[in-house]
Amino acid sequence: METLILNKIDGHEKEIEELRCALKETKSIRMHKRYSVILRHFEGFTNKRIAEMEGLEPHAVGTYIKNYNKSGLSGLEMKFSPGAKRKLNTEQQNQLVEIIINKTPDEVGFEGRKNWTIELIRQWTISQFDIELCHSAMSIVLRRLNLSYTRPTYVLAKADKEKQEDFKKDFEALKKTLNGEVDHILFEDESMIRDYQAIQKTWFIKGKQKKIPTYGKNAGVKLIGILNYETGIVYCEEHERYDAKVFGEFLKTTLKLYPTGKIVMVLDNARIHHAKLIQPFLDENKSRLELMFLPPYSPELNLIEGLWGWLKSSVINNVFFPNIVRVRSAVKNFINTINKVPTRTIDRLCVRM
Repeated sequence: METLILNKIDGHEKEIEELRCALKETKSIRMHKRYSVILRHFEGFTNKRIAEMEGLEPHAVGTYIKNYNKSGLSGLEMKFSPGAKRKLNTEQQNQLVEIIINKTPDEVGFEGRKNWTIELIRQWTISQFDIELCHSAMSIVLRRLNLSYTRPTYVLAKADKEKQEDFKKDFEALKKTLNGEVDHILFEDESMIRDYQAIQKTWFIKGKQKKIPTYGKNAGVKLIGILNYETGIVYCEEHERYDAKVFGEFLKTTLKLYPTGKIVMVLDNARIHHAKLIQPFLDENKSRLELMFLPPYSPELNLIEGLWGWLKSSVINNVFFPNIVRVRSAVKNFINTINKVPTRTIDRLCVRM
């Protein structure tokens, strides 16, 4: 399979780079999927396999590839039908989105309710615009307005938005120096992978709830890893502890992994990353290695954070590991597998920045 992928990619570097740029720039989920289909086509996957990976019908995959081969990126552009006249005009749609995003139901008259449901949104639309839509029609409207019914995520309240925006601007400037002043951009982080990680949703027979055995212990594997922003290659090490000495040795290993060129390593503000113990090494290798620190309380800007979630949801969650050796094996196999097709890692983790 690796040979097939290499042969497919060979000779299509320009098209692949164009597709990756389009992936980074598009804000449309549907266009992102279409670009991803063509990338996987260049990687050598069959139409059937691409359809499985992207959640599409094989004939749709074939159509995207045919249109791309005929007209390039423009062949993937969506052609919309005007359809039936919409009940909510543009101003009303914008007002609806504004309310859902910035207000809770109790702030607009629904006493004791904090979370929006389709029914509450229907009632608000009736009271505000005197327009009534059925449940399914309202669902279609909300999805068309790029709203989704999903579980929220926590954000750190102490995060400084201004510093985060400054970092994004600095990172954009850094990307422009890649393959010039800078040769490698690496995102670094540490993570604890426990033998009893977490329970997440999965499929099983109705009424036969799946049961995951556990010893009730908290043993685990401590990982330090780096994600190459340009190539998608991941490197991880396991250690018994996290301290300045371990981090210093990891920096030395990083220079051996990348023996030439300037490296910029993006990382958080953990104490070991600022330790006095590593300063002589950084001074000695300042022409080869530079640390670029994230704003405080900004894990969402560290792209390798997504790797840990991907790893846990793929091979750790809902699994019983009788010993640490099995955890290590699962982690190692996962890293080896994603490194075989690093473009998938780029698509999943890197294109958002």
